[in-house]
Order: sequence, then C-alpha cells, then structure tokens
Amino acid sequence: MRNFLYLSAIAILFTACKGGGLFSKKKFQQSAVTGWNYNDKSMGGFQKSKIIEQETGPGLQFVQGGTFTMGATDEDVMGDWNNIPRRVTVSSFYIDKTEVANIHYREYLHWIEKTFDDPMYENVINAAKPDTLVWRKALSANEPLVESYFRHPSYNEYPVVGVSWRQANDFCIWRSNRVNELILVQKGLINPNQLKTFQGQAEENFTTKSYLLGIYAPQPAKPQKKPVLVDENGRPRNYATMEDGILMPEYRLPTEAEWEYAALGYINQNPNAKTREGKRGEELYMNRQVYTWSRNVNGLRDSRLGSWQGKYMANFKRGTGDYMGVAGGLNDNASVPGPISSFFPNGFGLYNMAGNVNEWVADIYRPLNSKDLEDFNPYRGNVFTKLVKDENGEYQRDSLGNMKKVVVSDEETKNRRNYQRNNLLNYMDGDSLSMVSYSTGLNTLISNKSRVYKGGSWDDRAYWLSPGTRRYLDEDLSSATIGFRCAMDRFGSQEGNGFKNGMHFSNTRQNSRKR
Repeated sequence: MRNFLYLSAIAILFTACKGGGLFSKKKFQQSAVTGWNYNDKSMGGFQKSKIIEQETGPGLQFVQGGTFTMGATDEDVMGDWNNIPRRVTVSSFYIDKTEVANIHYREYLHWIEKTFDDPMYENVINAAKPDTLVWRKALSANEPLVESYFRHPSYNEYPVVGVSWRQANDFCIWRSNRVNELILVQKGLINPNQLKTFQGQAEENFTTKSYLLGIYAPQPAKPQKKPVLVDENGRPRNYATMEDGILMPEYRLPTEAEWEYAALGYINQNPNAKTREGKRGEELYMNRQVYTWSRNVNGLRDSRLGSWQGKYMANFKRGTGDYMGVAGGLNDNASVPGPISSFFPNGFGLYNMAGNVNEWVADIYRPLNSKDLEDFNPYRGNVFTKLVKDENGEYQRDSLGNMKKVVVSDEETKNRRNYQRNNLLNYMDGDSLSMVSYSTGLNTLISNKSRVYKGGSWDDRAYWLSPGTRRYLDEDLSSATIGFRCAMDRFGSQEGNGFKNGMHFSNTRQNSRKR
C-alpha cells in the first residue's frame, strides 16, 4: 500500500510538470491581476493571443492619424461656403494606395456571377454591374468608351467608374469577406478545396460575421504538425475567434475627414516623423497647403536630379477644351482617367488623391458639416443596428449570406447618455440646437441619400483638386468622373507596428523621479 501511494504521488507530479502546472519548467505569461498563467491548461486554460499587432491588408497603406484643419485652403470661387475650416483629429487608419481598378471590380463581378448563378439571382448580378452608359454625352463621340473602358484589358489598371455609392459600399463588404476567407485557408482553418467550389453557394457563402457566430462552419484543412491555434487543453483548434487576432477588420469607404487628412499627407513635412530613437517631428498644424503633393508652402517639388517644376502632378482639365495638352508635349498624358498608379504619390504614399477620378467617401452630405460634427473622428452617417435572432434565439442570414440586422429601437436608446437616437443621418438638422432646416426632397436637392465625393477628376478644373473641396451626389447615381478606394480601421498603436500607445520613459528616468 505504501509503495502504491508513493508511485501515485510520482505520477501526479509528473503529470503536473508535463501539463505546465505549479512545478512545470515551462514558462508562462502571468495575469497581472490574478497571478494565474495564461494558456496553461492546469490553471483554467484562459487563452491570450500571441498576436499583438495588426497586419496590413492587401492593397492598403498605413496612415498615422493626428490633428489638422479640415476644410477650405483656397478661395471659395464656387461660393458654396460648405467647407468652413475647422480643427479636427482622426485616429490612425489604413487606406488603399490606389483607386479601385477595373480589373478589381471585374474580379468582384466574377465572384458574384459564380456564387449567385441561379436565374433567381439575376437582379443581384445586374445590381452590381457598373453603369457604362455614364460615358455617353449628347454631343460627344464617346460610344467606344461605353463598350471598352470597363472590359478591355488595355484599361485593366484604370480606375473603375460608373459605380454608385451603394455599389462601392457593397464592394467593400465583399472584399472584407474574401480577404478573411483566404487568411483562414492559409492558416489551415478552412480546406482550400472550398475555394474551388464557391459556385452556386448563394446565401451559404462565407462571410466573416457568419463564421465568427458559428453559422458558417467550414471544413478544416488536414491537421498540421504545428497547429496555429490550440484550445484550453492544448489540443489543435480548427476555428478562429476575434480574440485570436487573425482576422482583419472590415474594408469600408473612408470617412470624409479620413480621406481629406490622407490626401494632405502632412507627415512628409515632419523630418523626424519616422524615427524610433525617441525623437518627434514638429507639430506643423498651421500648414494650409492647397494641393496634395506639396512639400512646402509654395507647392513646388525639387529633387537632387533637378527641378520638377512644370511637371503635371495630377490628371485634370487645364481649361476649356484642354484635357491633355498639345501633341508632342502632352501635359498630363491622359484624356480620360489614367492608370491608378500614375503620377506622383503624396506623403503617405497614396496615388491620385487629386485628379484622375473623384472618390466616394462614407459621409452623408450637409453644407454645414463643419459646424455640427464631432471634432474627433467626425462622420455623418450613423444608423445603429443589431443582429436579428429568430424565435429559437439563433442569428439569421439574409438571401445574400450577410447577417440580418435591424435598427436599434428607441426603447433601447432612451436611457443612454452618449446617444438617444438610432438613426443619425439627419441629426442636428432642423432641431433647436443647430437652427438649421432642410426640407429634404422638397425645396432642396440635399437628402439623406446625398453622399460626399472628393478629389477632382480628369474632367475638373484645378480648383477641385484641393482636398478641402467637396461635392455630393445621390448614393444610387454614378458618373464617369467618380470612382472610389477602400479604407480600414487601425487597432492598437497610433504610431504603427513597432510602437506603443502613450508616452513611455525608461525605468532609470522614472526611478530618478521617485527619489
């Protein structure tokens, strides 16, 4: 009996050591509030992801946020007075280096036509197609562009046009799901054969939300020797959660403030902005440059190889009837939109933030936005929603595979202090606080379907190239001069990967202060 107890004690100690318990030599990170180990199955198995920084999604460029003066930087020659200068701050975010091109949008259509190949979804396919008739004009010979601009390979890398705000928004949703689906395949959490069989899936297709809610349950890949994820017992886990940090945030249209900030590219004027030795650039917030490409107040660029003065930095209309200059000396070398990576990038490395095509942004249009928006991450367009559950408490998908949502009720918002309304498209529009009223759809063209577009185009004069200028169009309409690019939220450090939030001082300096 004594020998049995002795052997049992040895077995228990061996098990504890092997499992990472109190006597294990394996080192675990400990909780600062309980002292319990993270990722230790003998201490509850609470999981903490090793991923601490956000990856950069395909096509995106990191934009370090900050404060800037949003609004007019040039004389208001149009007399709109709808871009009154105002100091705001935007958080760091990601934005596409280039405009979305024809080839990208055709990839989107290919997926839709394959996934929704049943004749009952014909309206879904047609609703996604760009309006190529935007090229037609009563007294112009533009018919070849109607047939060729979107489809011909010569225009593959040219910005897609004829896309409404709604279509651009839907493209962002599709892109988010395809990027995350591929990530899960690369991590071995989805069998790659499923990428070959998306034809006819219809509403059963992969979406990030349905995956995270457990509604979309993919077939995992073959077990890997070294699993990417493990459960609380240390066994391979074939599904990812938000806490794992593997999945990307959603692609979306940039807000007007984000777009304008990114276009200005002020970071290029801070000589120490990219160092990691503790130096900081100057707060050059008084700069009021007119265009996106300037490095000094005069807007001229010079290099060691010689002056660039006189070179066209954007694709725009110089004057009446002058779209590209004279043969043998073409100025911008583009009669219609040019390739998405043409012309010189701005301080953030972004192409064509002035000229080429105007770009949709997320915001609802109001002339006095500068007066009634928040000064941190300003945006007009919030409609607060929640997911829909059926009578059994299960989340529901719609006919396209997206999770069903409904607008949050007034009953749910009445006791909140941070917001009291669910639909804020027309917030401070006609109430006593703003003293502003728009009889939408009756006495004005401005409505809750009016969306902002910015940046100027191949068919615009130089005035519209300034990032502060703004115009609007109904979200269901499109134009040969309007395209778009996508953005994404930034999680974590505002300075970017490799940096920490807040100001951090060495222990030596902190200890000297305590004496």
